[in-house]
Amino acid sequence: MPHSIAGSCSCGEVRFSTRTPSLFCGHCHCTMCRRNHGAGYVTWLIAARDRFSIDTGETALIRYPSSDHGTRSFCGRCGSSLFFESTHRPDQVDLVLANLDGPADLSPQAHVFFDDRADWVCVEDDLPRLGGPTGMEPVRTETPRTQPEGASHERRER
Repeated sequence: MPHSIAGSCSCGEVRFSTRTPSLFCGHCHCTMCRRNHGAGYVTWLIAARDRFSIDTGETALIRYPSSDHGTRSFCGRCGSSLFFESTHRPDQVDLVLANLDGPADLSPQAHVFFDDRADWVCVEDDLPRLGGPTGMEPVRTETPRTQPEGASHERRER
């Protein structure tokens, strides 16, 4: 049964909600996500745009164009990373799973951009490992941890 899931930034200035069902949940290992969150990977819950709302604090949001197709939003007061939006998927909004106030309707389903993961990240679960140019193509369990020399890194980031 559909229900609402609320979330917020660390300081509570920005509050948002989404209605289930969610579209996907996954761990992203791309360079931009790692740098934006200061972590080995970030877990995203993807919501349909028409089920998502910013309930309070929209004026506190800072939107950063992180690529030619993507925008990352964070709280201008506390710095919490909150959303990722892409012109490649205009009908969806990616929400940082850790910012939800309660349980999501989906658990992580895969590791995306896995072939771009940090050397020091050890993953020992049985979730599918996806990568390649889109980040969503099956990859071998043992994949190179760095890009071949001369490869365009921009194509590998969300």
